[in-house]
Amino acid sequence: MIVRHLTDIRKSDQNVRSDGWASARMLLKDDGMGFSFHITTLFAGSEIKMHYQNHLESVFVLKGTGTIEDLGTGKTHRLEPGVMYALNDHDRHIVRPETDILTACVFNPPVTGKEVHDASGAYPADPAREPAPAD
Repeated sequence: MIVRHLTDIRKSDQNVRSDGWASARMLLKDDGMGFSFHITTLFAGSEIKMHYQNHLESVFVLKGTGTIEDLGTGKTHRLEPGVMYALNDHDRHIVRPETDILTACVFNPPVTGKEVHDASGAYPADPAREPAPAD
C-alpha cells in the first residue's frame, strides 16, 4: 500500500514547477502502478501550450476556472469544477486559466517525476519504455 500526503509532496523534489504551473507528483513510474497521478495547479493569467506526444492524460478540475482550446479542431471548452477532459489522441491544446485552477491528473505511461514541457509542449518519452505495438 502506498500512502502519501499532499503537503509532504509539495515540500519535496516531487513538487515540480515550470512556467504557468506547479505539479505535486503523488505517484510516479517507480511506484509500479502503470500510471502517474498528479495534483497540478495552473496559474491564473498564464497560457500553457501543450502537446503530449508520448503520453495520454486525463484531467479533473477541482477548483478554478478557465478554458482549454483544442488546436486540432479550434474548439474551446470551459473549465470549471467538475469538468474532466482526456487527451486521448495526443491532442495539441492550450489551457488559459482565468483563476488558479487546481486539478487531479493521470498520465499513461507514468512519468518519472522531473519532466517539464519541451519546446513542442510535450514531456519527453521515457527512454527505458519499450514502445507498444500501436506506438
